[in-house]
Amino acid sequence: MMVGLVVAGVTAFPLTHEVRWLSSVLTNPHTPLVAHMPWLTSWIQQVTTGITATSATYPFIAYGTDWLAYAHLMIAVAFIGPLRDPVRNVWVVQWAMIACASIIPLALIAGPVRHIPFWWSCIDMSFGVFGLVPLVFVHRYIRRLAAISVGPVTEPVAVG
Repeated sequence: MMVGLVVAGVTAFPLTHEVRWLSSVLTNPHTPLVAHMPWLTSWIQQVTTGITATSATYPFIAYGTDWLAYAHLMIAVAFIGPLRDPVRNVWVVQWAMIACASIIPLALIAGPVRHIPFWWSCIDMSFGVFGLVPLVFVHRYIRRLAAISVGPVTEPVAVG
């Protein structure tokens, strides 16, 4: 999770350069995707045009993606707690599971409102699904670890 969040965060900073590069790769006639997925190249070209025009005219708008990048990096830092003390910091993993699950309704609601193609919303939702899978395993591991460290629960003995 930490690596994925850091990569997502770091790559959100140079967004304009990244979409230009991606567009040049996808529109290169030697790229097999051009012939097989024209809908993808068309969408990436539209995104590139929008981000490039916005950056040129209103560069301060990119400050929003800077904050998005920063948030990803800070969320990654939160996972230091479960690395150091998983039982005590299980809430971070539980919170991350909720965050992964909530990506789905966000994409299904915000995607159409923002005129995002449904297939792109599916890509966005896949981050939640793929993020949830390791978190479920980690959560189970932490629960087992907690059971081992606490031991069996016994009834209190009445004195007197």
